[in-house]
Amino acid sequence: MAKDKPLTAKSSIGSWLKHPVGGPLIRELLSQGGVDERVLAPLKLLPLQQLVTMSQGQMPQSLVDDLVLGANGGVAVDPAEADDEEPEGWVERITPGRFAGKTVIVTGAASGIGRATATRIAGEGGRVVAVDISAERLAELVSALPGAALVTVAGDITQQSSIDAIVAAAGDRIDGLANVAGINDDFSPLHETTDAMWERVIGVNLTGGFKLSRAVIPVMLAAGRGSIVNVASEAGLRGNASGNAYTVSKHGVIGLTRSAAFMYGREGLRINAVAPGGVATGIPMPAHVSEEGQAKLTPYQTQIPTLATAEQLAASITFLLSDDGVNINGAVLASDGGWSVQ
Repeated sequence: MAKDKPLTAKSSIGSWLKHPVGGPLIRELLSQGGVDERVLAPLKLLPLQQLVTMSQGQMPQSLVDDLVLGANGGVAVDPAEADDEEPEGWVERITPGRFAGKTVIVTGAASGIGRATATRIAGEGGRVVAVDISAERLAELVSALPGAALVTVAGDITQQSSIDAIVAAAGDRIDGLANVAGINDDFSPLHETTDAMWERVIGVNLTGGFKLSRAVIPVMLAAGRGSIVNVASEAGLRGNASGNAYTVSKHGVIGLTRSAAFMYGREGLRINAVAPGGVATGIPMPAHVSEEGQAKLTPYQTQIPTLATAEQLAASITFLLSDDGVNINGAVLASDGGWSVQ
């Protein structure tokens, strides 16, 4: 009789919940935190390890290690066996040379979707201008990608000085731009939205992408080619996914995308948007969240069919950036697991 594979951190949360030993361990952990098992419904396709990233430091790696140990009768899993385990579900497949000879700017490149996008482009032969407000996290990205064609720019995309620095770092050739950088709002409805929250969210999510696109489009027009992908959101497609400022900013991103696609399509440029749903990136929320807004949004947010990983979003973004998206212009790709069809 074949030996059953042990549960590991790579095993999906759904597999853990179905397991006769792993399931009770997970449920006991949830009960200790006063959390209902239903919160894991959108996470069932993700590996258990993803919870460490999503928890923003609240779930240490040691807890996952203890769960793996407990699920296997206190016997440590052979690292070689764990490393050889075939990951469950979707697996990222690199396309060698897809971005060879191309320079692509990626904002928000030091974490989450931006980091996954920069990593994918570099892995497929592209030169990446990685932009982020955190110089420290950019340094970590460089360390994680030894030998990659990577140029980093630490700056604030709402400031023209940073825009100028990004374009200068890219040089004479800019083949692509991924406007990924973004921040959350505090779920506040319109009458609670402060000037500070509005200006910061609109500034980063919409104005920053506008400024950078405005700067790179002349370079692309001169070359007669170029691809821009703006990261919108499910909140750009509906009104019940987030607060007022965030929702307005992402609707604006879609308007920015469609207008530019119309204006420059005949000049060889393609401008598209990706609208993510729930993504397991652990992006922090503001310290204080609107009680009224959260109460109204929660019933709809719990209907998210599944969370995606940052790498899954990077697959959608890089598809549109690459020549594989040759006939796609002005599209808004809902990369949301089907949330938008509800």
